[in-house]
Amino acid sequence: MAESSQSVPDLELRPRLHIVLVEPEIAANTGAIGRTCVALGARLWLVRPLGFHLDSRHRRRAGLDYWEALDLRLVDSIEEAQAGLGTARQWLFSTRAKRSYFDAGYRAGDALIFGSEGRGLSARWIEAAGERAVKIPIEAPARCLNLACAVAVAGYEAVRQSTVGSVT
Repeated sequence: MAESSQSVPDLELRPRLHIVLVEPEIAANTGAIGRTCVALGARLWLVRPLGFHLDSRHRRRAGLDYWEALDLRLVDSIEEAQAGLGTARQWLFSTRAKRSYFDAGYRAGDALIFGSEGRGLSARWIEAAGERAVKIPIEAPARCLNLACAVAVAGYEAVRQSTVGSVT
């Protein structure tokens, strides 16, 4: 597992996408998101504090048997994550955003940032993001998607857009 808590960008390895979870609360969601990141070739950033432990017993319980293949960075603050992301364009996902994620133009190396399951991202961060704050449209009566589902939906759309016309 590539694990780091430094805020220096890893210039040798540029993933095609960054997924940032700010203070995730549920191990099973983070496990599913980790699996999605492995499948996407994305780097996962976890911003502490976490609502669970990353020790091997808890990982096994959450079904994280593939965790060793995950490109993971652990950081202590959203500011540290942003410093580590360097020049990556950052998209903040929130049900409170006004712009649809369909209207965003994703590029290789972009960062998709998600808040915790219970609180989401702060209004201050969403407001500061301006046009980079996006939401996944939801039909009533649903209020939101499960975090793992939202990351999968957004991640695959970002990769689809960033690889259109490229040969893989």
